[in-house]
Amino acid sequence: MGRVRLEAITWDRLGDLLAERLLDLEPADGSPWPRIAFDGAPAARPGDLAQRVSEALRVRGRSSLVVGTDGFLRPASVRLEYGHRDVEAYYSGWYDTGALWREVFGPLDADGDGRVLPDLWDPAADRATRSPYVQLPQGGFLLLHGPFLLRHWFPLDLSVHVLLSPGALRRRTPEAEHWTLPAFERYEQETDPAGTADVLVRADDPRHPAWGG
Repeated sequence: MGRVRLEAITWDRLGDLLAERLLDLEPADGSPWPRIAFDGAPAARPGDLAQRVSEALRVRGRSSLVVGTDGFLRPASVRLEYGHRDVEAYYSGWYDTGALWREVFGPLDADGDGRVLPDLWDPAADRATRSPYVQLPQGGFLLLHGPFLLRHWFPLDLSVHVLLSPGALRRRTPEAEHWTLPAFERYEQETDPAGTADVLVRADDPRHPAWGG
């Protein structure tokens, strides 16, 4: 944390500042669709920040599509093959990264058609969602949120990591999900998302975030 100077900010102001930064973002590979990751544990609620940025972009006249990786969980028979609390399976096998590449990132390549599948699997019903494809207009932003996003080499044009200290992560994770905590410790050790992300947001106090970017 000593590498990044963090400044206090409000969530609304953060959403506005990130949206302003995205307006000038040019994908390096020539894609007309900038691809943004909001990375963080479920307890950090990175999806809330993605939604704030989406709204801030909307009032600035820019389209965006918010996609959560929870809509790309694998079927229960695959996720839970080794039990309901297998940390290795959670870290490496719960999310269908192949489907994310195929249905989300592939269509947003430089030569893609912009037709993105917003979700694939309903984990509660354990069946396909059958959601229709969404046409993202050129210049529209993909705002992808979920955990462990920075370890998959996704073609991201900007990454935001919403950080919780180990203590805050434990406090804000439901007790029934504490078995997942070693996976986030491993992610920190192997990927260093706080040092890797373009923008770092610390959210130990959910009312008073701080950021550096």
